Amino acid sequence: MDQGNASKVTEFVLQSFPGPPELQFFFFAFFTLLYLSIVLGNFLIVFTVISEPALHTPMYFLLSNLSFLDVCLCTLVTPKMIADFLTDHKTISFEGCMTQVFFLHVLAGGEMMLLVAMAYDRYVAICRPLHYAAIMSLQKCTGLVVGSWFIGILHSISQFIFIVNLPFCGPNTVDNFFCDLPLVIKLPCTDTYILEKLMVSYSGIITLSSFVLLLISYMVILVTVRRQSSAGMAKAQATLTAHVTVVTLFFGPCFLIYASPFNNFLINKILSVFYTVFTPILNPLIYTFRNKEVILAMQKLRKRRVHS
Repeated sequence: MDQGNASKVTEFVLQSFPGPPELQFFFFAFFTLLYLSIVLGNFLIVFTVISEPALHTPMYFLLSNLSFLDVCLCTLVTPKMIADFLTDHKTISFEGCMTQVFFLHVLAGGEMMLLVAMAYDRYVAICRPLHYAAIMSLQKCTGLVVGSWFIGILHSISQFIFIVNLPFCGPNTVDNFFCDLPLVIKLPCTDTYILEKLMVSYSGIITLSSFVLLLISYMVILVTVRRQSSAGMAKAQATLTAHVTVVTLFFGPCFLIYASPFNNFLINKILSVFYTVFTPILNPLIYTFRNKEVILAMQKLRKRRVHS
């Protein structure tokens, strides 16, 4: 294409889930309920952890930050997807698309690092229990959270600087319900094959290396747990099961999308929904709503609200 005669793309066309109007309205109602549940459930966890002194521990401090990240990640893409179910004109501005790409990698990268921090917290709690309070101080926990955000921002900038200045002057259809790097990088009116492979491989390597690091950490913890008493082992295994489940649910779709992108766009959409919508709603259920300490804290909080 002659770039000199081509106009700059000002908006992108999003391809959400296809179907007749009845199915679109069902999707609208379904994802609206899911989104409200995600926001209410995760903010309930944040509010409970802040309000209940018994939960002022490193583990719940990190969990509350995970809940906040989940709300941010879901809010970045879900409201736009919900609104698009009610219209045939599914578009997003160029600036809005670039904003989604940037903050999606900030939040996803930050969540990866936060999950690593949570694995470190469990390692110290189980493998070095006598030093846990000294090692996992408030200053250390705050540093882990700030570090997660910082690494997420660096990860996003390292990719965003390559894509934002590319010449978008031709195709403008993104075959997903939000702008994501593996799809947007295919649209510039210039040859981006090498850049595409480099950027997708970079994301895939980061995702895979973080996942392997987490698995190694949990294996070390399990070996340590087996040397403890049966009661301590049962409690630790229950906690680890929750952690490993969330890690698998988050990293699985990310790895499939970025390390080995499918040519089947429907599969990509399903995987995208999984890690942007379903994982944020499953995290509270897996981590906290099955946790006796959290349930007890919520009951105390409800009683205080009733009697106040």
